[in-house]
Amino acid sequence: MPPRKPPLRPAEAAARRPAPQLQSLVSFLEHEAQPMIVLDPDYRILAANTAYRRQFGTVDKPYLGHACYRISHHYDVPCDQAGEHCPMRKAYELKGPDRVLHIHHTPRGPEHVDVELRPILDEHREVVAYVERLATVRSASARPSAEGLVGRAPAFNAALSAVQRVAPSTLPVLLLGESGTGKELFARAVHEASPRARGPFVVVDCSGLTETLFESELFGYEKGAFTGAGGRKPGLVETAHGGTLFLDEMGDVPLSMQVKLLRLIETGTFRRVGAIESQQAEFRLVAATHKPLLEMVADGRFRQDLYYRISAFPIPLPPLRERADDIPMLVDSFLQRGTPGKHRVSVDAEAMARLQAHDWPGNIRELRNVLERARLFADDGIVRAAHLPDGLGRGKPGALTAPTPSAATPLPAPEIGDAELRRLALTARCTRKELARRAGLSERTLYRRLKALDLA
Repeated sequence: MPPRKPPLRPAEAAARRPAPQLQSLVSFLEHEAQPMIVLDPDYRILAANTAYRRQFGTVDKPYLGHACYRISHHYDVPCDQAGEHCPMRKAYELKGPDRVLHIHHTPRGPEHVDVELRPILDEHREVVAYVERLATVRSASARPSAEGLVGRAPAFNAALSAVQRVAPSTLPVLLLGESGTGKELFARAVHEASPRARGPFVVVDCSGLTETLFESELFGYEKGAFTGAGGRKPGLVETAHGGTLFLDEMGDVPLSMQVKLLRLIETGTFRRVGAIESQQAEFRLVAATHKPLLEMVADGRFRQDLYYRISAFPIPLPPLRERADDIPMLVDSFLQRGTPGKHRVSVDAEAMARLQAHDWPGNIRELRNVLERARLFADDGIVRAAHLPDGLGRGKPGALTAPTPSAATPLPAPEIGDAELRRLALTARCTRKELARRAGLSERTLYRRLKALDLA
């Protein structure tokens, strides 16, 4: 027989018993498929449904009676005092629901979690408790991953939060960002978080198609429609039926084709090349571009009516230079995605510092290419600074040509070591900005290094 569990202490037993007036609510939440908890106005977890216990609860880490910010974030203070958005504060002010994307500590490690908090009001419209719904975001990882979106920087989380907002709807989505920022991965995330996730995800690269080829590829053609058309061929619009059509580099669509594309979006109909009858289209549209569409509208290169059709929900995607803290995680992820059968590769501290100091004008695509090149030189499984392109992470941002040493252009000093940084942090009486200047670090890098040394 299994050993009997010791009896609960009175305080623990009380924490596990929701107040009588909330008992009916807790019973109702038991039938919900999504993880949900009940909180009091002092952030304490009063109750949790079975879905929460299965997904977020652990035997060795009790949560009932504990503050939500300690359980989910390992913070000593509420989220808003730790520099994050706190849905409880907003829900209290609004006397209504609030929603936010957070990174929670879970039994599986850090994960992106979509949190919705709803206040429970008494007869005097005073908040007596809150119900929190938690939904793990499956389309992105907050730790190194061999596939998909990876990141946890604020700018990345803002874009991911927008994806979670719009995905359940049918609105067209326009992804805006520089080349190499991962537009196709974000488009796929919209698809996978939508009701069409089981349907096809079809990609159309608008930049590589001529005007004639664009129409036949998009709409398909009938037998004999042109020389070489030996049979009927369905287009990509038909292929995307019931799923998502992703038009990449939308700014490259020729003006003459923009008219037909507008008709497709407005009426949901199209005609194959050489056909007489119209076909019905049924898909979710996601478009992307790195070009300034509004400027193109102003000078007549892009139709205004088409722009407003595709831009119902624009999502700006951050360049990599705004996600410097994500670089170690991205590096680890890309090195996990190496050729099968090859040895595991890591990056030493000096090389990582160079990677984080670079401006990355080519964004994530450039980072991936640099790592693939460096991997070829890492015979012992360690990427070192000498394996990186000359000048990367030094001097003018984006420059890959090593500067010539001279009195006017000295090479940058090596990064300060942990022992010296600890000594400087404990003895210098100055602001953090001044400390960063003395250490030769950016304020963001200084904060990260101090946090690793438990000095933040």
